Amino acid sequence: NSDTLSGKLSSFLSNTSTRVKKDGEYNIIDQHAKAKNLYISTLFMLNLKYASKLNPDGIFILSAKYGLLDLEQEIAPYEQTLNNMRVNEVKQWASSVIEQIKKISTIDETEFVFLAGEKYRKYLLPHIKNAQIPLEGLRIGEQLQRLKELTA
Repeated sequence: NSDTLSGKLSSFLSNTSTRVKKDGEYNIIDQHAKAKNLYISTLFMLNLKYASKLNPDGIFILSAKYGLLDLEQEIAPYEQTLNNMRVNEVKQWASSVIEQIKKISTIDETEFVFLAGEKYRKYLLPHIKNAQIPLEGLRIGEQLQRLKELTA
C-alpha cells in the first residue's frame, strides 16, 4: 500500500471542542468541515504549527468521537472528550485507534510524535515502539510557552 507510512514520522494532536469565532463570540459549528478547521484553540493551533515544522509524513488528530482523523477529513462537529469517559471506554477507544494506525503505518517502524494529553496517549503508548512526547509533564500554560518558543 503506497499510502502506508513506513519508517516515517507521524504527529498526533489531541482535539479540543469544535468552536469557531464569529462576531467576537464563540459559536459551535453546525455543519461539516475539515477536521483541521474545526479546532481553533490556541493550544491546538500551536501544536499544529509545531507538528508542521517537524515536516512529518502525516499529521493526525486523535478525536474522542472519530478516533484517528486526517487533517483534511470532513467531519460533523461534536462535543465529546476522553476526559468524561470511563476507563474501559477509553481503552476501547485506544484499541480502535491502534487498528486505525495500523491501516496507515507500519506501527513498529514509524516514529510517532504525540502532541496530545495524557488521557489520549495512555493506552496507545504500550502499542507504539517509537514514540516522542515533547511536551510531557508540562501544564497547559507551560505547553503554550514551549510551543511559542519552538514555533518562533
